[in-house]
Amino acid sequence: MKKILNACSKYFKGVKKEIGRIRWTTGKELVKFSVTAVTFMLCLGVYFYAIDILVSLIRSVA
Repeated sequence: MKKILNACSKYFKGVKKEIGRIRWTTGKELVKFSVTAVTFMLCLGVYFYAIDILVSLIRSVA
């Protein structure tokens, strides 16, 4: 039982140490990354919408 408690204690000490090493994003970085992600999704949406329209036009003509 004591081995298990020591192992758990060692594990949680390691977790605490690793959490201390995390570099959290700043608010400015978070906004920048969010805008980038939304812009990328919008561009992909427009791209696939254009492909869909193009395929629909080709099928309606054929």
